[in-house]
Amino acid sequence: MNSQSNSQPSMRILLFGATGSAGVSALHVALRAADVAHVTAIVRRPIAMTDPKLKVVVHDNFLDFSAIASEFDNIDTCLYAVGVSVSQVPEEAAYRRVTRDFAVAAATLLRTRSPGATFQFISGAGTRADSRFMWARVKAQAESDLADIIGAVCFRPGAIDGRTSESQHKTWYAPLKPLFKVFAPFRSLYVTGDDLGRAMLQSAREGRRRTILENRDIRDLADRSKTTGDKR
Repeated sequence: MNSQSNSQPSMRILLFGATGSAGVSALHVALRAADVAHVTAIVRRPIAMTDPKLKVVVHDNFLDFSAIASEFDNIDTCLYAVGVSVSQVPEEAAYRRVTRDFAVAAATLLRTRSPGATFQFISGAGTRADSRFMWARVKAQAESDLADIIGAVCFRPGAIDGRTSESQHKTWYAPLKPLFKVFAPFRSLYVTGDDLGRAMLQSAREGRRRTILENRDIRDLADRSKTTGDKR
């Protein structure tokens, strides 16, 4: 991270996916973390949230970030939460474009502009290169490519009980959210959106790289964040 006094916030974050449930949860957590100095959220459409720590950059081409390359400078970590349901995008090429290609474009430029930055990528439980499910194979390819490009830490959450997002009401996901709490006692199956955000920040604090974190690992990291880094 940028070298500043320990008494001053120093972490500079690049965040993708702020209009989704997981991304908006991570954004809320980052903005209230004492060690976060600044968050730049790259979005395809404006968001309503404002905060002294937050800069929102609207950019519509997630395959080419050259027009906003300077936003990738002096970054400590990227929280990457862009995703789409296979029920919304069932065709493999289109699903791969959103799930893998967008993330690879962001990671490639970040490595060039901020070589020391870490990359926290939200994948999904059940991701496997040899899966019979297309979405699982595509996510596995994304994980592998991002690990090679930037040493990404890949998070595989189960049911994410995230904050209500600006896009959530348009999907099948919203009506199912109340059912997720049934899984709350099971550390391998359920995580809140805020705890997912806490875990991503804690991973950045610890300088993790090339790691795959299953749901139980994510909750363990979130618990550690509450005692070491989630100061408000």
